[in-house]
Amino acid sequence: MEADPLALAQVADYSLWALFARATIVVKLVMLILVLASFWAWSIIVQKLITYREARAEAARFDERFWSGEPLDELFDEIGPDPTGRFERVFAAGMMEWRRSHRNDGGMIAGAAARIDRSMDVAVAKEADALQSGLSVLATVGSTAPFIGLFGTVWGIMHAFIGIAEQQNTNIAVVAPGIAEALLATGLGLLAAIPAVIFYNKLSGDAERIVAGYEAFADEFSTILSRQLDG
Repeated sequence: MEADPLALAQVADYSLWALFARATIVVKLVMLILVLASFWAWSIIVQKLITYREARAEAARFDERFWSGEPLDELFDEIGPDPTGRFERVFAAGMMEWRRSHRNDGGMIAGAAARIDRSMDVAVAKEADALQSGLSVLATVGSTAPFIGLFGTVWGIMHAFIGIAEQQNTNIAVVAPGIAEALLATGLGLLAAIPAVIFYNKLSGDAERIVAGYEAFADEFSTILSRQLDG
């Protein structure tokens, strides 16, 4: 007596692990790649969220000290030429060039203002690169994960149809497992891509705002030093 197709479909194990175990080696590799990509993306997301929060807090603390009225030379002597804070490194770059531009007789070497500007621009660019590093991984995962998952789905469906042809049976118990395994790859692709795209947009905006704060400070600091040069 032929088994009831509905009963066979109900007996089959459709848990995630069972679907993964029954999948072909190609689909398994696709799933593993997507899972690893998802973990990689989330590690970058968490790291950047922590880094940006620390950068904003450090910028607020240094901005308060900078505008507190403390002499700039004393502030620079306190933090040193190689500080740990990002905001402080921009300030240190300007102050080091300011001190290098003094002649032994107390005068200023010509072109000091332009050199100070360039020094701080270079420092801001370095901090921007450090803040934005890793975001390209999120963009890559967000743009490619759905297609990788789709490849796994296409391969799985193709394998399912081959199985149908070999068994010459279109019962739901034969069709459903293969289709479910194939669709799992698409689901994993979306699971990896959606958070990556969302947080890429958010973190890119956060990085741009932080860097804009560095640039605004560099402009203000350069203006202060220019006044002293003109004086």
